[in-house]
Amino acid sequence: MSDTPSTGFSIIHPTSSEDQVPPPRHLSLTHPVVAKRISFYKSGDPQFGGVRVVVNPRSFKSFDALLDNLSRKVPLPFGVRNISTPRGRHSITRLEELEDGESYLCSHGRKVQPVDLDKARRRPRPWLSSRAISAHAPPHPVAVAAPGKPRAPRSLVVFRNGDPKTRRTVLLSRRVTQSFEAFLQHLTEVMQRPVVKLYATDGRRVPSLQAVILSSGAVVAAGREPFKPGNYDIQKYLLPARLPGISQRVYPKGNAKSESRKSSNWKVFIITSDLPDAGTSSQIYIILYGQHRSSAPIYLYGTDGARFQDGHEDIFTITVGDIGTLFKIRIGHTNSGHSPSWHCKEIQLHNMNSGKQFYVPVQRWFARDQEDGEICREFPVLSKGQPILPVTIYEVNVATGELWNAGTVANVYISIHGEKGDTGSRQLFRSKSSFNFLRGQTDTFFLEAVHLGDLCKIVIGHDGLGPGNGWFLDDVVIKDPTTNYEYAFFCHRWLDQGEDDCKIVRELYARDNSIFFASRCHVYTFPGKLYFMMTGERQKLELKRKETWTAESWKFTKGNTLQFYNKLTGGFVRLHPDGTVDAIGEKTDKYGVFDVIFNERNICIFQSHEIRHLSLALDNGIVTGMVSGEATTELRVLYQPNRCALLESALVPGHTVVFDRYGKIADASPAGYANLSKEFVIFVKGVFLNSAVVLLATSLCQALCLQPDGSCTGVGSQSEKSYWKVHKISSRICMFESVKNAQMYLRIKDGRCDGMGTGDVDCHFKIKKNLENASISLESTKSPGLFVGLQSDGQAKPMIYTKDENVCFYPQVIQFGRENPMGMSATPSQEEEKIHESKKQKKIPPESEDRSPLPSSTAKEIRRFQSGKTLLSEDEWKVLVLTGNTGTQANVTLWVYGDKGVTGPISLRKDSSEQLFLPGQEDEFQVEIRSIGNIYKIRIGHDGTSEQPEWKLQRVTMQHTKSKKILDFAANVRLSRIQADGDVVCELPVVKGGQAIFPLVRYQVDVYTGKLKHAETESEVFLCLFGERGDSGLRLLYKSNMQVKFQRGQIDKFQVAAVSLGKLQKVLLRCEASDKSQYWYCEQVVVREPGTTSKSIFTCQRWLPFMFQGIIHSEIELYLQEMQINHQPKIQEEANDGDWKVTIVTGDPENAGTTATVFLFVYGETKCSGPVILGSGRYQLFNSNTADIF
Repeated sequence: MSDTPSTGFSIIHPTSSEDQVPPPRHLSLTHPVVAKRISFYKSGDPQFGGVRVVVNPRSFKSFDALLDNLSRKVPLPFGVRNISTPRGRHSITRLEELEDGESYLCSHGRKVQPVDLDKARRRPRPWLSSRAISAHAPPHPVAVAAPGKPRAPRSLVVFRNGDPKTRRTVLLSRRVTQSFEAFLQHLTEVMQRPVVKLYATDGRRVPSLQAVILSSGAVVAAGREPFKPGNYDIQKYLLPARLPGISQRVYPKGNAKSESRKSSNWKVFIITSDLPDAGTSSQIYIILYGQHRSSAPIYLYGTDGARFQDGHEDIFTITVGDIGTLFKIRIGHTNSGHSPSWHCKEIQLHNMNSGKQFYVPVQRWFARDQEDGEICREFPVLSKGQPILPVTIYEVNVATGELWNAGTVANVYISIHGEKGDTGSRQLFRSKSSFNFLRGQTDTFFLEAVHLGDLCKIVIGHDGLGPGNGWFLDDVVIKDPTTNYEYAFFCHRWLDQGEDDCKIVRELYARDNSIFFASRCHVYTFPGKLYFMMTGERQKLELKRKETWTAESWKFTKGNTLQFYNKLTGGFVRLHPDGTVDAIGEKTDKYGVFDVIFNERNICIFQSHEIRHLSLALDNGIVTGMVSGEATTELRVLYQPNRCALLESALVPGHTVVFDRYGKIADASPAGYANLSKEFVIFVKGVFLNSAVVLLATSLCQALCLQPDGSCTGVGSQSEKSYWKVHKISSRICMFESVKNAQMYLRIKDGRCDGMGTGDVDCHFKIKKNLENASISLESTKSPGLFVGLQSDGQAKPMIYTKDENVCFYPQVIQFGRENPMGMSATPSQEEEKIHESKKQKKIPPESEDRSPLPSSTAKEIRRFQSGKTLLSEDEWKVLVLTGNTGTQANVTLWVYGDKGVTGPISLRKDSSEQLFLPGQEDEFQVEIRSIGNIYKIRIGHDGTSEQPEWKLQRVTMQHTKSKKILDFAANVRLSRIQADGDVVCELPVVKGGQAIFPLVRYQVDVYTGKLKHAETESEVFLCLFGERGDSGLRLLYKSNMQVKFQRGQIDKFQVAAVSLGKLQKVLLRCEASDKSQYWYCEQVVVREPGTTSKSIFTCQRWLPFMFQGIIHSEIELYLQEMQINHQPKIQEEANDGDWKVTIVTGDPENAGTTATVFLFVYGETKCSGPVILGSGRYQLFNSNTADIF
């Protein structure tokens, strides 16, 4: 940012022949950095205008960093992965191979399509800009018109470098601002000389179109030569305008027009100190402030090239407009040259028209490495030996927002305006923090200036330089130590070329009702004057509450089922049958679940899910259960910024639900607020059901989003681009598929976290629920201990779990799913559903009954997404079931498998169920099956609930209603617990040409019960096999080779008949134990396929059920540990180096286990190995009476 435009004008005159304009000095740097300016174009796209990038060791540490930067600028499907020469013959693999001034092609593969670079340079696309856009947002046009208002082109004065008399006025129309290169080309035509670089009038580089905003309406056009100082006075060529912030000043009566034409000649005497290295090679400028207005920046230069040297006095004559009575000056330099530091001793000014003289003692350094690091300072003039105004050191507190990627590495500037002028543009670079402008951080700066009186506004912005330069500014609070007032300037907006309105500079006012400002006022009364000082705390709090309610309000949709967790008590709110209420319930307590049966804005009625006639109520300030619908049951939800909610009586505002630390209802005379809690964390039941569509929020307005190049970021907008479809694998283990980009799954692989998964085990995540804030964390099942996390710039990366929010996501349900069919996994090979969306989507409030599994024969799956295109409809099939000589009245269920998905369970029933499945009878059903591709098998069975425990199934025939295609499945099996193999479910493959597509296989399953004390169980154990062609369904392990199953140290053998699953991947075990005495310790599961010599081993070594994070889990997934082939054992080399098997046995006492991280050291004769991290007890390890093997 540069100094604010002023209405005065100024001219500099040399005082003698020695004071001629010096030739331009060539700058020399102590440590030169080689910079290459290179143009990059898109392979095969001559319409792409290209981007220019400056490559040096500071901007890009590696070649991969350059590729990542270009991926955000060049639109390629999978990002920039290859850089080649213009004809595509040679690939570039190192930064050293890039040549200055050359052009290269970018592509996402090795194959490169050459383009006509001359054509590409002439035709830049209007919606593409060569300006580097912030990493977290797509590019936007440079200028955006306000809604409903015509866009007025801005005028810009362009000076020729070194020749202020040669100038042109240019309109920044849309035609000439399509890209920075196009703008430079336009200036070349206007100035009639090559224009390669732009500078501000004070010598700072203008690197982009947006940075023109920082140049006060004027730029200096240069070729390849460096900046040449001059008297670039824009006020001669622009309409006069008063200084912002002092427009209400009353001017003396008179002819304003004649006054504006008056000018004064001033003689300026500047004495440089005689300290060592006090002289400077930089360009010095001065600004004069008067009661009417200020002058423009006036550069002081001579002809002998020896200005501002140690102990020298330099004299200049300048001409300025009518600024009125002088009251302060601002002097500084451009920090250029080989020795920019400067120490000034004093300044004297002589008004040659009025004869007035002013003396300003300075004695200060103007240097980045001296004192406070300032290179620009203000000084008041003296009157009778005393300063007219005091010099004040303002404390500037700049708060960066808490959004991901809210921080910036760009240079930030501020200008403070008050009733006595402004501070000019000052860079905020030295704060109390080690690094400035980080996410969620408040940086404190000290800015020295002549006292400005009452502050009215600030202008703050950044120069747009650096990767990820966008910045989310929360607010700025300025403390005036002279008056002890605080001024709050509320922003809460992006300063980003790719977000919001694309502005990187904002004006913030302290007393403008159209902009957020403080709402708590301190009133100070002085004779004849009343001051209102604002602070932004209350306004910020109210805004945060509104934003939190917007993000959390979906939870209170009618039909949702909720739980209320109290952090003080560590329990859930329960409503008992007798109407009493407490807050010490477990998560699984049936009395701690409530349904939203009424919702109007933030007023709800929470009905007990178990006791339907009672709801939570506040009666005379006491929490109780009352009949649903009474006025006392209406509760107002008040969200706090910490994502906790208060439950307030809608009938009597101020009465809230309060509990003491023991979970009891608080009495009227509590011991203290520290022992009370009225904040609750709200949980929604059924968030991650199968086929649900969710949004994983990373902040109140951001979400985890899949980028076009396959990477994931946490700075996505909360729109359809950030929607994920849930594929439930098993209890608490899910996959997340992008709705916008089908078949792209969230994954952790090879130290990266992206959305390039294909649905394999890399995409399986265990959902860890965080009770403190209702967030979830996603832990990789393949790499336990690694979670999906976010870096400070919002990019996704595998991280170790901490209590920080970088691994926390706040789920929002867009479309509720349904319960996973028993024994079914939702792998991509089993299920695929294409959801078509329009830009305007509406969320339909889910009713509580909508989330229960609906038979496909009675209802279609509820679809929340509407589209102008035709949705994938479900096919109608006729299913004929022929019963043999033995019928059944049990509930019969059907699953249908295709190569693109699965449908089921389908309940085969009618109104008169007693007449179904009678001996020798063929029953007909009409079912609807989703588009699952080519059908290759079905599974059919019954639940054994009828008095007749067996059923003879003869045949199943399926006929497509439209195409009349027939699939015939010959069964001829008896489904009975007491006969055959004891299975009540069978699988039947599709037969083509008299042969099954996939064979029917009887898997041999060996289940090893551990040798630990009390390892046996009498509980029912279920198993499900998973392979590359789906799953076997959940099967009860009923008939064993042993007379009594699952005894301590015993091996039980079972058979599971299923259509061939291909290569096995995992098994699921479930043990439903009625009490702790029936818990079961499983050592391992070994599966053999008949006709092969191999066996698949799945190690368990766990108790089932097991406790994890206070929740009892009855099932566990076991992944393939090793594949063994039966052959003659080979002689192994004897060596200490290599893999070792370590068995850790935890003792039998109840509290013998640990949740700590366990590590191991191994000592030998020559050296020690360790520490070896074995794992943490938080992940089902080191429990009592358990053997853990590593």
